[in-house]
Amino acid sequence: MSSSPSIQRRISTHESRGVTLLLTGIALGYLVLFLCIPLFAVFYEAFKKGWPLYWAALQEPDAWEAIKLTLLVAAIAVPANLVFGVTAAWAIAKFEFRGKSLLITLIDLPFAVSPVVSGLIYVLLFGAQGWFGPWLLEHDIRLIFAVPGIVLATVFVTFPFVARELIPLMQAQGKEEEEAAISLGASGWQAFRRVTLPGIKWGLLYGVILCNARAMGEFGAVSVVSGHIRGLTNTMPLHVEILYNEYNFAAAFSVASLLALLALVTLGVKAAVEWQAKRAGEPLHGA
Repeated sequence: MSSSPSIQRRISTHESRGVTLLLTGIALGYLVLFLCIPLFAVFYEAFKKGWPLYWAALQEPDAWEAIKLTLLVAAIAVPANLVFGVTAAWAIAKFEFRGKSLLITLIDLPFAVSPVVSGLIYVLLFGAQGWFGPWLLEHDIRLIFAVPGIVLATVFVTFPFVARELIPLMQAQGKEEEEAAISLGASGWQAFRRVTLPGIKWGLLYGVILCNARAMGEFGAVSVVSGHIRGLTNTMPLHVEILYNEYNFAAAFSVASLLALLALVTLGVKAAVEWQAKRAGEPLHGA
């Protein structure tokens, strides 16, 4: 005979209803204070002076270039990290090799290093006075204060997301099914496409969504390598900072609201993926 949901909750938590309500209230209050109110303030300030001014701020040439650059950088960084994430997760989960622990540590490096520091690393390597700067200048190759540098910095700060989602999933899968497929004559690519991929597809999509969200919102590393050249190397977060520093608050909040809207859409897609994965009975993360 199955017990009621309320009894199951009390057995699982060993806490009274009052404690449960208190903890839930604290969590909700924290979210309202540090998430909902700031988001409301952004949209309120963006639309406070009316839709025409809001739309004009987004149509302004520098704002439009910042929007296009943000989408371009994400469109390059996310597929690059998708390829890296799948490759690294496959190697770590399915094979044993010397240096495996070091590879896992290096994948986690962007989580530990400040984005500003990662941007400075690229300046040190590829700047005019950097290690490879003179050679790059000699061959008329420009990385720092140009779009390639922004892409490199974005790839660096976002490359753990896909790999970190896939590694535990692939480890939980084990190797038996792939080995059975190969023993039956399947190639490595066929085993991956028909056996491995169906089991990790939701985690893969989840990692891509997180990677895309971070790529579009990255500020620190991009700020260091971009040079803040209006209309050329400013992404949306950098453009918001410039407008705010110029006391152009209406335009700043207009661009910020668009960035926030993209983040909310990303969260909506993320929630849909989680719901679909749960409905399909497939995990997003490894056990």
